[in-house]
Amino acid sequence: QLQLEESGGGLVQAGESLRLSCAASGRMFSINVMGWYRQAPGKQRELVAVIFSGGSTNYAESVKGRFGISRDNAKNTVYLQMNSLKPEDTAVYYCNAVLRRNYDSYERNYWGQGTQVTVSS
Repeated sequence: QLQLEESGGGLVQAGESLRLSCAASGRMFSINVMGWYRQAPGKQRELVAVIFSGGSTNYAESVKGRFGISRDNAKNTVYLQMNSLKPEDTAVYYCNAVLRRNYDSYERNYWGQGTQVTVSS
């Protein structure tokens, strides 16, 4: 069974930092994209940052210059370093991976359970 296990969420004050981690486990052949999305109460889930297998990245405009995404391919793990956090960053953060479980299978989307990040003012 394939799992994405997130860690690192919590409660911080504005201006502080947090680091999220997400490790993929289970049988898999290759991971193309890994990333983070977030969903605040009453809002739709939105992209925060993604990183492709070759290392290129995309960020939401709202987090550019404050957040940094990285991955360790050997550990099938993606990280999100969040600096200068703002109250509007408060949300449940979900890990996402687009991967193939076997060499001859199609890519599929997988999601973690989510981790709460709360930023107080």
